[in-house]
Amino acid sequence: MGIQAETPWALLLLLPWLLYMIWIIRSTIRLKGGRKAAAITIRGMITLLLIAVIAQVQPYVINQQRSIVFVADRSASMQADERIGEWITGAWAARNEDDKAGVVSVGLNAAVERTISNELIGDSADFTFRTTVNNRFTDLSGGVQLAAAMLLKEGGGRVVLLSDGAENAGDVRRQARLLAGAGIAVDVVEIHTESINDAAIESLDVPATLTQGETFTFEISVSSTTSQQAELRLFADNEEISVTQVQLEKGDNRFVLNSIAVEPGYHRFRAELYTTSDEQAANNTAYAFSRVAGPPHVLIVEGQPQSSANVEAALSASFIGHTTIMPEQLSVELAEYASYDSIILNNVPATRIAEKPMEWLGKAVSDYGVGLVMLGGEDSFGLGGYFKTPVERALPVYMDLQGKRQIPSLGLVLVIDRSGSMSDGKLELAKEAAIRTVELMRDVDTVGVIAFDSAPWWVVEPEKLSNRDSIIERIQGIQSEGGTEIYNALQAGYEGLLEVDAQRKHMILLTDGQSATNPGYEALTDAIVEDQMTLSTVAVGDGADQALLERLAKAAKGRFYFTKDQSTLPAIFSRETVMMSRTYIVEQSFTPAVARAADWGKLWNGGVPKINAYIAATAKEAAEVALLTPDGDPLLARWQYGSGRSVAWTSDVTGKWAREWVQWPAFPTVLTELVKWTFPQFVNNPYSITTEQDGGQATLKVRSEADAGSFDSALSAGIEDESGSYSVRRLMPIGPGEYETTLPATEPGVYLAQIGQKSNGNAIEGGTTSAFVIPYSPEYRLSNTGGPETMAQIAATTGGRKLLLDDPQSAFDFKPLEARKPIDLTNKLLVAALLLWLLDIALRRLSLPYGRMLEWAGTLLRQRNGRNSSHTNEVLESTNAVSRLKRRTTEASRFYGGVSGISPFKESDNRTKPSELSPSANATASVTNTNQPGPSAARLERDTATDGTINRLLAAKNKKRR
Repeated sequence: MGIQAETPWALLLLLPWLLYMIWIIRSTIRLKGGRKAAAITIRGMITLLLIAVIAQVQPYVINQQRSIVFVADRSASMQADERIGEWITGAWAARNEDDKAGVVSVGLNAAVERTISNELIGDSADFTFRTTVNNRFTDLSGGVQLAAAMLLKEGGGRVVLLSDGAENAGDVRRQARLLAGAGIAVDVVEIHTESINDAAIESLDVPATLTQGETFTFEISVSSTTSQQAELRLFADNEEISVTQVQLEKGDNRFVLNSIAVEPGYHRFRAELYTTSDEQAANNTAYAFSRVAGPPHVLIVEGQPQSSANVEAALSASFIGHTTIMPEQLSVELAEYASYDSIILNNVPATRIAEKPMEWLGKAVSDYGVGLVMLGGEDSFGLGGYFKTPVERALPVYMDLQGKRQIPSLGLVLVIDRSGSMSDGKLELAKEAAIRTVELMRDVDTVGVIAFDSAPWWVVEPEKLSNRDSIIERIQGIQSEGGTEIYNALQAGYEGLLEVDAQRKHMILLTDGQSATNPGYEALTDAIVEDQMTLSTVAVGDGADQALLERLAKAAKGRFYFTKDQSTLPAIFSRETVMMSRTYIVEQSFTPAVARAADWGKLWNGGVPKINAYIAATAKEAAEVALLTPDGDPLLARWQYGSGRSVAWTSDVTGKWAREWVQWPAFPTVLTELVKWTFPQFVNNPYSITTEQDGGQATLKVRSEADAGSFDSALSAGIEDESGSYSVRRLMPIGPGEYETTLPATEPGVYLAQIGQKSNGNAIEGGTTSAFVIPYSPEYRLSNTGGPETMAQIAATTGGRKLLLDDPQSAFDFKPLEARKPIDLTNKLLVAALLLWLLDIALRRLSLPYGRMLEWAGTLLRQRNGRNSSHTNEVLESTNAVSRLKRRTTEASRFYGGVSGISPFKESDNRTKPSELSPSANATASVTNTNQPGPSAARLERDTATDGTINRLLAAKNKKRR
């Protein structure tokens, strides 16, 4: 037991405390006697208590204890939870009664299984783990750090680490040096991983750059725990290119497979290993990438079969490779688009491009520098339904006509099926389509929206688009429920359009089901045509009544659409809205006027042919318009979009609208120049990328090969994973020409990186493309060469022991630690100071009979002790009576001038009574007492009674003593 002060310098306050006590003793004048002493003592005790609180004075006891925290490695490479639990149980069984222990689980993260106590296991017979940790990595440093923090709260102890030592995150050696400085020893128990039947691809090596037509090799390293047959499959851009049967030997195996670089661009490669008895599948895949350089390659997407012959001939004449597909063949893999230098959309409607390909077309241009060219026709631009799509954002023109010409006013009613079958996402896309339609229409147009199930319901009664926000809000409130009844909904839409004042009136019907009734629609469609209205229908999915909807559209002079891909609904509605105004197609013969785009000026040196028709559009503010129409519309426009370039040609290339252009001898050269302008502006890749993994994150390191002597503080990297997720990370300079950034927990695979300056949006502008690989976690590798050395170094650095796996009883076999355990009395000292302060106030402010109170307290104490209680009472009573008698006798003596303490009327008094005095004596007495007032008769009687009482009390006392 002892006392310690956490803030010992505060004890210097004892000197001013002593001076204060001297001053208060001298300055306290009003209080006297014991009251003064008590008040000064209490004041001094209060200040002493406050000084003790400031100095953090604490008593302490010295405990001798053994405390252990077991750190259990529960990563995937161990698979030893049961063995570790048994070892902890055995160690706990050999402890002393006062020993304590706790348990920490560790993988990538550390978690407390049991806090330090003497009830580690409790009522169960064996120790079992209850927490879950990320077992894809091993961070031993986090586990021992958490264990040390727990021990320091208990005054010290030892850490017992049960692991194979194969860390792949953190730095446990550095943590061991820190623990040694804190006096925490780490004992190690090396647990060898049980052998399982496993084969792992350790690496897949492919040349980073290749030339088209070059022969190259895949170098594959495989480790196996047993000899076995295996199947090795290779994939290029998710397409299987080879399947090879191989014989694996125990240990390391190496295979070399040949291939040829065919297509230019970035390519992702993947190797997969299959065995019949593999117990660990996470290490059976490896990734690599390569960029194949060669002649440019263009992807042509045509809306009508065989309609791209003129484009193909022009590209072939310039030795530009090309591939022609239909829009439905567009890939859902972003890497496919990055393999082309440019993409041409030749009169392709947006209604035939699914959601993901539409998104990837925009990303290919903005993020990876792939070119984009849109060629006109009846199914292109605004008439193709590209309003507010990623393709419109990538092109240099807007799809709508922004106040440029007088367009006939439009009255449009949207009849949307809201039955229960539309609840699987179709209704949400239908609402998005309706909202896009509202945004595309003008303020002078009128729109109405009917939602129907078993009965129609006017969501928006026909009204002008003066308040678009209110209309959009009401559309968003449509919910799915009920059955399907088409006729009544169409009838309501027709009757609503009759009241609309517009130059063109149109209805769009969308449904995914079949009507509950079929009363015959001929009369209704005839009335629609007679009142100069039109009706288009959209069938969604195979469950829709396609025959009925197609018949209705044909009878009402509209168009019928069938789609299985509900993501195309917004494009269909946009296309229908634009189709209602044939003004978008400008049919007139004219010679285009040459505008800007100076580097294309040489193409028009010999003049330009005439144009007979084109699709009207609006040039974007930053676009360069090379050729203009008489109405100021762009015929040929271009611009830079992110990292790529795009071109818009609003006439066609089939000869229907631009016959003289197709027949023009310079046309192939002009067309190829337009396409070549969009090619990526590739130079030798100025950046090299490497990655380092540390636990759940990867460090991306970028080195500038072009300018290694400086750094760019605004450099960023746009990262695109295999699923299409995109994020921009700022690259921090760490040296001249060297940068790095960290990526969060990542999945294995090939990642494309766009490196350059970040634009105002979340994209990289004018950057270059590269790639890097994130392999599977090293936790799943078969080799563990450094584990034993790591465990031995931990024990040696911290002064720990190397415990045996078959001897858990030795865990608590170490000298107990003497640790001070302080007792915090701060609150109690403050409470005592407060109570003493209140007592100090009472002593100084309240005037009470403190002496009698103490006497009374003493009396009660003696009565409680039961010592001679009755005799004490009588003596006290007699003593008190005698005391009172003596006081009164003294007062009487003083009154009559007698000797103090002797009554002038006592019979034992030798002096002569007043009645016996001589006359002279009486005279003398009279003279002597001239100034004394004479006693009253009552006073004399009281004094006489008092004398009689005294005599009786004395007689009784003497008798009792005898």
